[in-house]
Amino acid sequence: MAKRDIFIGGAWPYANYYLHVGHLAALLPGDILAKYFRGKGDNVIYVSGSDCHGTPITERARKEGVSPSEIATHYHNEFKKTFDNLGFEYDEYSTTMSEHHKAYVMEQFKRMMDNGYIYEKEEMEDYCETCQKFLADREISGTCPYCGGKSTGDQCEQCNHSLNSSEVLDKHCIKCGQLTTSRPNKHLYFTLPKFEGVLQDLINKNKFTWRKNALGEAQKYIDMGLVDRAATRQLDWGVPVPVPGYEDKRIYVWFEAVLGYLSVGKEVAEKRGIDFDKFMSDDNENLKTYYVHGKDNIPFHTTIYPAILASLKNNYRLPDYIVSSAYVNLNNEKMSKSKGNLITANELLEMFGSDTVRFYFAFKGPETNDVNCSIDDIVQTHNKFLVGMLGNFVNRNLSFIAKKFDGNIKEGIIDESVKELTQKTYQLIGEYFEKGEIKNAVGQMIEYISMANKYYDSKQPWIQVKENIDDFNNTTYTCTYMMANISNMINPVLPNGSRLIKQMLHLPEFSWKEQLISGDIKIEDLQLLYNRIEEKKNNVHVDDETSVKKM
Repeated sequence: MAKRDIFIGGAWPYANYYLHVGHLAALLPGDILAKYFRGKGDNVIYVSGSDCHGTPITERARKEGVSPSEIATHYHNEFKKTFDNLGFEYDEYSTTMSEHHKAYVMEQFKRMMDNGYIYEKEEMEDYCETCQKFLADREISGTCPYCGGKSTGDQCEQCNHSLNSSEVLDKHCIKCGQLTTSRPNKHLYFTLPKFEGVLQDLINKNKFTWRKNALGEAQKYIDMGLVDRAATRQLDWGVPVPVPGYEDKRIYVWFEAVLGYLSVGKEVAEKRGIDFDKFMSDDNENLKTYYVHGKDNIPFHTTIYPAILASLKNNYRLPDYIVSSAYVNLNNEKMSKSKGNLITANELLEMFGSDTVRFYFAFKGPETNDVNCSIDDIVQTHNKFLVGMLGNFVNRNLSFIAKKFDGNIKEGIIDESVKELTQKTYQLIGEYFEKGEIKNAVGQMIEYISMANKYYDSKQPWIQVKENIDDFNNTTYTCTYMMANISNMINPVLPNGSRLIKQMLHLPEFSWKEQLISGDIKIEDLQLLYNRIEEKKNNVHVDDETSVKKM
């Protein structure tokens, strides 16, 4: 089979706080898919980065007396450490602050203008006479028209209702406290409604490749009526607008952040000597594209991003697979910093290690519905599956050989029915991965490991070793064959466990194909695959948000 071109875009987390378990659950499928397709030998470009612009960062920087770049840089570096600790293997993890990204976005912005999809419009906007500036949504404080609670210019802090600044009552400038006034201001707008037909066709085409929540949200977004969207904002932190007279504005973050897939993808392609335009072309029959993100990012990936791609008129492939997750709740409550129940990815990693965290969210993640996460459940899942099933099969086989035969596995005959089932399992898991159905893929892995345990029990090698050494050798060799193939099957989800099995059995590096074995095998450096967690680690402490200045 010829190598395929695979493009995987992982959503860009906002560089304003640490990654939490919701980010982890939403982004993990991207790394799993990248590992799988690399194991298939395909040409994979897997990219992401930190979203570093926008008002929340500038507001936090103002409060802490630091620059926006300091806030963004700090959290970008934290993100990189977290992803490394989770075993993520991006081809490049960049930032929207990079000069390459800025230059690329400005170039594409001009292209869209030349294509007639960006135009100028003047509107009345909130203005602070004291600060002598137009105010962004987050620079406004006021009263929610729905519940009477305190709100910013875009959301009520009490009822969480999304707002337009024109709706907010009793508006004040957050910085100086003065009442706002209104003044005319020019902005550039993107003609989103022009792409309604393109977007509807895209939804209809991908009814079997986009997740259901993505299809539903995308259709709802269109049915509500598409409107022109402001492509510029009154800020001094962001990507400059490449249009004379707009020096005091920046390209809106919703617009430029999604272009990061292309800016970084192009960078990776150029380093490999690949023509990115041909790689991403809709005429490339060898190409499959995957976009991996959480529920709140669905409109940007199913509506905004495809419309932007279409506006470039360069024949880039629109999203083939939308791998969109739902939400993760903690102990049946929505997680939030204000409630003090937000668990960061780093906290989970410190408690459990990357394989346990990866397995839990691959097996029980919010693939189709919101899920409830608890520390107790993670412990039980680890003990039941990683220790009780996977670890049990590997370790009782190898420890028996180590004890009785000094770690020497003698060549035997592999059971043909096991070989047939192994080949079928690779096919089934692979089909699920290709569709972005991670939970189903993990389910097939568990079925295979369960079968391996049952096979071992049914053959009773502890009796065979006394009664018929040839039968014992055949059973042990068949189980070793299964371990070798388990090390491949689990690699995208459990890279550390996979490497340890390969190390103990002197196996080649991971590839997505049946792992054949031959000759005698010597067990190397026997270790427990996973340790049982005896105590419930449920004392999770979430620190108050710490200022970058103090770090």
